Amino acid sequence: MRPRLLPLLATLTLTVCSSGGPADKTTSSTADTTAESTADSWDSSSGTSTGTPTTGTPSTGEPGSSSGDASTGDPPSDDEALLRQAIAGEVDPQDALDTIVGRGGLPVATATGGFLFACLCGQGDWNLVGDHNAWVDAPMATSGPLWWVEAEVPAPDGSLYKFHEAGDDLYVADPLGRRYGFDDFGRFSIVRATASHLERWYGLAGEGLTPRDLQVYVPTGGVFTHALYAHDGQNLFDPSAPFGYWELQNSVPPNMLVVGVDNTPARMDEYTHVPDIIEVDEIGGQGEAYADFVDGVVRPRMEVAYGPAAVVGTMGSSLGGLISLVIADRFPQRYDMAITMSGTVGWGSISLSNQTIIERYAAAGKRDFAIYVDSGGDGTCGDADMDGIDDDDPQASDNYCENAQLHALLTDLGYDEGTDLWYVHDLGAPHNEAAWAKRVDVPLAAFAAL
Repeated sequence: MRPRLLPLLATLTLTVCSSGGPADKTTSSTADTTAESTADSWDSSSGTSTGTPTTGTPSTGEPGSSSGDASTGDPPSDDEALLRQAIAGEVDPQDALDTIVGRGGLPVATATGGFLFACLCGQGDWNLVGDHNAWVDAPMATSGPLWWVEAEVPAPDGSLYKFHEAGDDLYVADPLGRRYGFDDFGRFSIVRATASHLERWYGLAGEGLTPRDLQVYVPTGGVFTHALYAHDGQNLFDPSAPFGYWELQNSVPPNMLVVGVDNTPARMDEYTHVPDIIEVDEIGGQGEAYADFVDGVVRPRMEVAYGPAAVVGTMGSSLGGLISLVIADRFPQRYDMAITMSGTVGWGSISLSNQTIIERYAAAGKRDFAIYVDSGGDGTCGDADMDGIDDDDPQASDNYCENAQLHALLTDLGYDEGTDLWYVHDLGAPHNEAAWAKRVDVPLAAFAAL
């Protein structure tokens, strides 16, 4: 049955403007990559969930606020003191930057009202340019490998900046900057921001998994009632993502924080709850460790930084959709909604006979969290091998048959269409980021209405 869909909510866009000045040079994509050594910037080896429920109160963004600045005449902050020690050669600059990006982030507000900008930019003739200086080169000094400059930024809110290497006329966003956005010329950095914007956290680690970055959409003023933990974070906001992107910053409803958790080369292991065989290789089965990492490392860290949300969900596509269901299944009292788009919900039965997430949900029965399921593609479906999963039509595409089966199961368990269950079949839609971007407003609207 085609469900009653919630009205689509008005979209939000980034409300920061391009400089229109010299920084509108094409930005090097390689220069925007993060430093490899940021893996230890925030590490939790245990990954144990706090189990602390959310408060049910809209967040103001005050706890651990990433937009707070030092006031003129205040004592130096820990970050300022540490960065000045690095400039003086008293501490290792890489270690100092790793610590700072795990706390208040770059650039660092100073006690006298200015800002310290710093990078390990490598060889060249590096300068700071931005809205605050009309995009005119301000030479950066060096201290060993550390490039740095202290600058006055009279209006830091929404002030864009980049680093400019004059020799090759190369403009790059701050490789370790906290706040950022995109325009037609690539990534730019932002000194401070109260309008909706993106923030990056570097090298979170735990549960024995590979460290990874977070890409966070922060709504206007940092005020939100809903927080959504989304997977494959590289594909959510960045127009240069190699497989396309979701343009999620243009679809997020008001008052919603979105935490994009980057994937790693171990994606197929981390996003699956049991092993399966793809071609000839057995792969997968670390999904519960990844779920523990998201709930026990990422979520507590984000709640310290931005505050807790009244409503919390998790979202992904393909294997990201599968792991969203795994997380909600593992922590059913901690998540209010799981969103799976074209989810690989037949995983476990592709070449082996391990428990699929369909079977796991059947065994668990109806629970209190809401679920959104969709797919594109089409197929006649069927279970020729009698393993209980309708995945044996070779012409079926985009995981259509398995998701139709999951939807039917959830209906039988007592989930109610339009209340705690949503199902969309986007007939013939392909299995790619563009298709998910086209319809992601539907699950976002459903989540926002909870």
